[in-house]
Amino acid sequence: MKYDVIIVGAGPGGIFSAYELTKRSPELKVGVFEAGHALEKRHCPIDGEKVKSCIGCKSCSIMSGFGGAGAFSDGKYNITNDFGGTLFEYIGKKEAIELMKYVDGINMEYGGEGTKMYSTAGTHFKKLCLQNKLNLLDASVRHLGTDINFVVLENLYKKLKSKADFYFDTPVERIELAEGGYRVICGEETYDCERCIVSVGRSGSKWMERVCRELQIPTKSNRVDIGVRVELPAVIFSHLTDELYESKIVYRTEKFEDNVRTFCMNPYGIVVNENTNGIVTVNGHSYEDTEKRTENTNFALLVAKHFSEPFKDSNGYGESIARLSNMLGGGVIVQRFGDLVRGRRSNSKRIEEGLVQPTLAATPGDLSLVLPKRILDGIIEMIYALDKIAPGTANDDTLLYGVEVKFYNMEVEIDGNLESCHRGLYIIGDGSGVTHSLSHASASGVYVARQIAGAKKHLV
Repeated sequence: MKYDVIIVGAGPGGIFSAYELTKRSPELKVGVFEAGHALEKRHCPIDGEKVKSCIGCKSCSIMSGFGGAGAFSDGKYNITNDFGGTLFEYIGKKEAIELMKYVDGINMEYGGEGTKMYSTAGTHFKKLCLQNKLNLLDASVRHLGTDINFVVLENLYKKLKSKADFYFDTPVERIELAEGGYRVICGEETYDCERCIVSVGRSGSKWMERVCRELQIPTKSNRVDIGVRVELPAVIFSHLTDELYESKIVYRTEKFEDNVRTFCMNPYGIVVNENTNGIVTVNGHSYEDTEKRTENTNFALLVAKHFSEPFKDSNGYGESIARLSNMLGGGVIVQRFGDLVRGRRSNSKRIEEGLVQPTLAATPGDLSLVLPKRILDGIIEMIYALDKIAPGTANDDTLLYGVEVKFYNMEVEIDGNLESCHRGLYIIGDGSGVTHSLSHASASGVYVARQIAGAKKHLV
């Protein structure tokens, strides 16, 4: 089978590549290959009753499938260059923002209309944070919610399925150089193409490393983010979340001068498991539908770790910490903040008697046996700092789930067209190590599609 363009990965980058290609150059034959399931078949077996923890599905429906890991996130599209990736370094700040706004417009057209756009610009919370040694980053954020995000993805797939060939449950094993382009190998089947867009997301980091090694594409080590997910009564953060929804706050610790940041804030949301390469970690999401809301808010507190000589395997470091958590807790560990600072393990009784009702069934334990002291000290400092702008954050009953790890692919060497050293081979999305968010990944997909469509028209 021969295609003009093959897209590897049906996450945000792959979806928006396919969307823009089929819109601008409908004559092109496009194939999209995805290791996970079609959207309607993506169901996590964890129900909290019969199945309470990860059972190690062959393909994790939370992490893989149409929509990528973002399908079951709470659908936050941050329109900013301040965080979420470094796409602007390749294509320019103005174009990056314009592309993110373009993606937002498509999301609105395909089911997201009526959802709210929040902004931190000009808010009085900026001053409040600075007065307490915290930095509130500027951004506009569109919150779709897990439910509306799913609707948008459904509608996009209905639009695309007749314009491109989708191959689900079809992991790509290798990509090889071929005459006039590339050969994509899936088991015993092979597919050729003139141009190939690789958009495998963070869960494809190990696969991406191997592809870069085999094709001799230069890379450099990236970071890994390690921390916990905090869960507390929604009213404690309501003054922030009702106005800003997502507040990206950075704190520089006094002890080690490390940066600790909030990430993925989910007002009235739930805490969930996720499985990355067989390792169970924690995440969170929330819904737009008020009937699906809980009384809790959750968010991550993360510390970024970079490594150089002699150790460069940032993801391996994060994996080892997550595996230790899995070994001690059989999965995710949960601990009351009061127990952590008192140096004792949490137990079921103290958690049940607490003011915070957990939304995830996790194993009560001791995070100090898992997280390195430097990281844990930074998280504790950050909680006390947040308590000054949201009193109650440092309550004894605040729950900490661990570990949360954000794996980043090593940064692949690409040019201003997001093209690798091999002409016609584009590396985009979070798998490139360049983008770290739904909005940046989606924008990178649109950008590359426009490069290909423009080149094709130029040749004609």
